[in-house]
Amino acid sequence: MTFNFSMQAIDHIINSAAKTFYMSAGGVPVPIVFRGPNGAAAGVAAQHSQCFAAWYSHCPGLKVLMPYSSEDAKGLLKAAIRDPDPVVFLEDEILYGMQFPMSDEALSPDFVLPIGKAKIEREGKHITLVCAGKATDTALQAANELAGKGIECEVINLRSIRPLDFDTIARSIAKTHHLVTVEQGWPQSGVGAEICARVMESPSFFELDAPAWRVCGADVPMPYARALEALALPRAPDVVAAAAAVLANRIAGEAAV
Repeated sequence: MTFNFSMQAIDHIINSAAKTFYMSAGGVPVPIVFRGPNGAAAGVAAQHSQCFAAWYSHCPGLKVLMPYSSEDAKGLLKAAIRDPDPVVFLEDEILYGMQFPMSDEALSPDFVLPIGKAKIEREGKHITLVCAGKATDTALQAANELAGKGIECEVINLRSIRPLDFDTIARSIAKTHHLVTVEQGWPQSGVGAEICARVMESPSFFELDAPAWRVCGADVPMPYARALEALALPRAPDVVAAAAAVLANRIAGEAAV
């Protein structure tokens, strides 16, 4: 029904599906897709509103995909079904009600997206926003607001959490020199934490003009009350505030000039 109930099958996913190919020395592939609603829903409280991207992407042997748009959902699901490895396919329940344009290419029956390749949803030169799933919508809203202030954000929709397209992130950082990650999951050991760690361990670190910043869900179980639920999830103003903090030195320098 939702990925929250995948906890009942986590032994099969982690100990069997993810490891059989390796433990059989490549003799037994496991071409299976675990697909379902992921992340925060609305008004269903702590046991039914959590993101499993970090959980499953932690495990070698699994591929983890998180579509944002209709094109993502179609192209990535077809790729997942055709892939010889087990794929965890995380769909945001809240996005089911959103409409997205579909290009002529995406409407083709042959349309398939590559696994492990991010998409630049919006090009920019001042700061990089890295996100996936519903957080992409949040980042795009923030980018629109920041554009009104003269700040152009480059918004990267990861699409694939594992494998992670770090090359696209690195090229963007080399252009913008600033980074904010956006996710609905909890902060500790999250997807944003992984991205920041990879930046620290790579030449991209020397491209940064300010520390990277994470915008995450609150570090609490999801509240049931609607007002508290809204505060527990990252919102566009949170991303705007993070971008302003990261860019503070650049903005102050331009003002001084």
